[in-house]
Amino acid sequence: MSVVNLNKARKAKARDADRASANANAAKFGRSKAEKALDDARAEKAARDLDGHKQE
Repeated sequence: MSVVNLNKARKAKARDADRASANANAAKFGRSKAEKALDDARAEKAARDLDGHKQE
């Protein structure tokens, strides 16, 4: 049975959580201007298509 320093284990767990959060933010916000424009254009087209299919 090995002895584990709980303080080090807690800090390592917190570092892993922070790293996962940073990776998620990098994927969400770390995009080029062209990628953002493409996503905006796709969302706008989807909204237009949805509005075009509405019945009155």
